[in-house]
Amino acid sequence: MLRRALLSMSRSTRIRRLVQTAPVSRSVVARFVAGTSAEEAVAASRRLVGSGLLVSLDHLGEDTLALEQAAQTREAYLRLLKLLTDAGLTGGTEVSVKLSAVGQALPHNGEQVAMDNAYSICEAARAAGTTVTLDMEDHTTTDSTLSILRELRADFPETGAVLQAYLRRTEGDCRDLAYEGSRVRLCKGAYKEPVSVAYQGAREVDRAYVRALKVLMAGPGYPMVATHDPRLVAITEELSRRHHRANDSFEFQMLYGIRPREQQRLARQGQRMRVYVPYGDEWYGYLVRRMAERPANLVFFLRAVATKG
Repeated sequence: MLRRALLSMSRSTRIRRLVQTAPVSRSVVARFVAGTSAEEAVAASRRLVGSGLLVSLDHLGEDTLALEQAAQTREAYLRLLKLLTDAGLTGGTEVSVKLSAVGQALPHNGEQVAMDNAYSICEAARAAGTTVTLDMEDHTTTDSTLSILRELRADFPETGAVLQAYLRRTEGDCRDLAYEGSRVRLCKGAYKEPVSVAYQGAREVDRAYVRALKVLMAGPGYPMVATHDPRLVAITEELSRRHHRANDSFEFQMLYGIRPREQQRLARQGQRMRVYVPYGDEWYGYLVRRMAERPANLVFFLRAVATKG
């Protein structure tokens, strides 16, 4: 029930205003968001890459309903990629893009607008020597996102996909995408979804995650295992041994600010460990979904509010 309430909060304009104007918000958000500017995102990447980690940068924003705003988001990514190139960080840093932020939800031709903007970002990323991963959002966008992915991969086969284990369809999508050269990030999922399309209980979601993970780890693609769950990390390591996978044939991914010691432990073991680093002004929905995913994050937030308030 707590998770459902938090996910409802992520769409509440009134609660958003209250949280964004609270004096404590900036200091709390700093744990989970690298900053509001591209320069701050690059600085965070430099620190992480310097400590042996990989990075995926996400310019926060979604549900763009204006053509100009979609173009601004595209330009923000192009500028970010230039800054990363100038800083010599593209070898260890890629970018993650939400298609809704580059026009997917626009009326009439949103899918084409998103496709064109994503294509420009992929071109710039390849020129910079790095890659793009298309983030996945709520289930109503899944077919559109996978369709755009297929089009992009015709010219940019390195483009990463994201699949959400709690969706009932995901095991089948994993089978479709577990092919040579296919980069697939598997996460649990962080949107409020109906029971008709998504598993609801934590145990059900965990079991679905393991089923999908087994498909990806057995295939010839490149799995990106996005989890903070120690049990799922251990299962991944066991599957890598079972399928004789080299450490550079898959990677772990965790969120900025969550389990940093575990991130370092995996990197020291020789695992590829990528940190998902969000930045930008539109942090509210992201933060609330992180609290919904992991109750400890909510405890941290409330403790900070009580202390600062």
